[in-house]
Amino acid sequence: MKKSIFVFFLLCCCMNVCSQFHLNFGNDSPIRKLQVAEMAITNLYVDSVDENKLVEDAIRGMIEKLDPHSAYSTAKETKAMNEPLQGSFEGIGVQFNMVEDTLLVIQPTLNGPSEKVGILAGDRIISVNDTAIAGVKMSKEDIMKRLRGKKGSKVRLGVVRRGIGDVLSFTVTRDKIPVHTLDAAYMIKPGVGYIRIGSFGATTYEEFMEALQKLRNQGALESLVLDLQDNGGGYLQAAAQIANEFLQKDDIIVYTEGRSVPRQDFRATGDGHLRTGCRIVVLVNEYSASAAEIVTGALQDQDRGQVVGRRTFGKGLVQRPIEFPDGSMIRLTVAHYFTPSGRCIQKPYVKGEKRDYEEDIEKRFKHGELYSQDSIHFSDSLRYETLRLHRTVYGGGGIMPDFFVPLDTTQYTLFHRQLAAKGVIINTSLKYIDKNRRQLSKQYASFEDFRAGFNVPQEMVDEVVAEAEKQKVKPKNDEELQQTLPMLRTQLKALIARDLWDMNEYFAIINEQNHIVQRALQILDQQ
Repeated sequence: MKKSIFVFFLLCCCMNVCSQFHLNFGNDSPIRKLQVAEMAITNLYVDSVDENKLVEDAIRGMIEKLDPHSAYSTAKETKAMNEPLQGSFEGIGVQFNMVEDTLLVIQPTLNGPSEKVGILAGDRIISVNDTAIAGVKMSKEDIMKRLRGKKGSKVRLGVVRRGIGDVLSFTVTRDKIPVHTLDAAYMIKPGVGYIRIGSFGATTYEEFMEALQKLRNQGALESLVLDLQDNGGGYLQAAAQIANEFLQKDDIIVYTEGRSVPRQDFRATGDGHLRTGCRIVVLVNEYSASAAEIVTGALQDQDRGQVVGRRTFGKGLVQRPIEFPDGSMIRLTVAHYFTPSGRCIQKPYVKGEKRDYEEDIEKRFKHGELYSQDSIHFSDSLRYETLRLHRTVYGGGGIMPDFFVPLDTTQYTLFHRQLAAKGVIINTSLKYIDKNRRQLSKQYASFEDFRAGFNVPQEMVDEVVAEAEKQKVKPKNDEELQQTLPMLRTQLKALIARDLWDMNEYFAIINEQNHIVQRALQILDQQ
C-alpha cells in the first residue's frame, strides 16, 4: 500500500514538472506513458532492477527503429568514439603491437614522452607500475588502460631490450599524444603528390596543409592524388575545409536539409591553395563514406577533379549530438547531405532494418558490382549534371567514380584474407623486424636503398605458411597459394618498411600493387 502511494506521489511530481515547461503531457501523451512504465517497473517489479540500464535500454529500443546511423552511446562509449576525431589522447606515446602476449614497441611517438626517456623501437614493455603485462594473457584494452592516464602523471615501465640481459626501468611522464588522421603524404612520382586521409577529425586540415607544404618543398606540384579509400568519414567541418582548398569562391561544397532543419549551404571562400593550376584525382572505394563522400562529390560536381575507384558507401545522413549530464549521448539524424548538383549521398534504407543495411557491401559482392561496371544500373530519375562541364553523374546512394576500377580477387585471395584476419602476416613481420632491425638499418641507409634492394626471404614466406597451418588455415590448392604470394610479399615488405621508417614508406610500397592508385597515375599520364 505504501509503495502505491509512493508511485502516485512520483507521478504527481512528474506532472507538475512537465507543466512548468508547458509541455503537453496529457493522458494520451506517449512520453507520459513511457514515464509511467519506467516508474512502475522501477518501484513495483518483483525483483530489483537497474534503473539507469532500464532507461538506456528504452532509449536504444527507440533508436533501433530509426535510420541505421542514429545511435545512443554510454559515457564510456562516447569518449572512446570521440577520441580519434578530437586529435589527441593522454598517454605514454608509443605505437605497439602484441607479439606472443608481449607488448612490442613499433615506434615511439616523435618527441613524445617515451622517446624522451629513451624507449626505442623494438623494446618490449613487460610491466607497468610493477604489474606484469607480458605472458599473462592480458587483453590489449586492459594494457592500454594501464598505459594511459592524465597528463603529468607518471608511470614506471619495465622494458626488455634485445642484446641487454637486465630489465631496464623507465619512468615516463604522460602527456598529450597527437592522433593523426592523415596516413601518408609523399611524391609518388616527379610532379605528382600523394596524400592519403584516413578520417576527418579536428586536426585533419592542419595536417593536410603541413603535408601540402612538404610536397611543394620537394618540387613543382603539378598533380595531386587525394586518396580517400577506406575513409569512413568524420567531421563535416574538416571535410568542408579540405574541399575549400580546391574550389572557387562561392562554389557549393555541400548542403544539408531535413524535415525540421532548413537548407544550409556550405560554400568555398575562394582562398584555397589548390583552386587552380594543379590537377586533382580523388580515389575512393566501397568503404569511403560520409565526410569522404562530401569531398568527393564536391570536386566531381564542380568539375574540379576526377574520381577513380568504385562506388562509395552511401552514408549521407547528418547526426546532431544530444548530450546528457552523465556524458552519454544520442547522435540523432536530423538531415541529409546533398552534393552541389543536388544528389542525395545517402543510399536507400528501411527504418529499423539495420542488419539488411549493414549487409549492403556483401550484396554488392554477390551482385557483381565490385567486379564489373556493367552490373551497375541507374534509372533516368537519378541522372544529374556536373555544374561546369555538364557531365552526367548519378544519385541514389554513394558517389559513382568517373573511372571504374574493379576489385581483383586474384590479388587478395581467400587464403590471403584468412592470413590477415588471423594476424599471421603482421605477427610474422614483427618477429622478423625484431630479430633483424639492427642488421637491416646497417644494410639500408635509406628507404630508396631498401625499396630497390630488399626482397622478402623465402624462409619468411615459409614461416607464414607454417604458422597458418598451425591455425588450420590452408590454401585450397597450389594455384591459390601461388596467386597469394605476390601480394603477400609486397605486404610483408611494406610492413618492414613501416617499422624501419613510417607510414609514408609503407604506402609507397603497398601502392605499387594498388590498382586504383595505379589507374590514377595512368590517367594523369594520359592528360
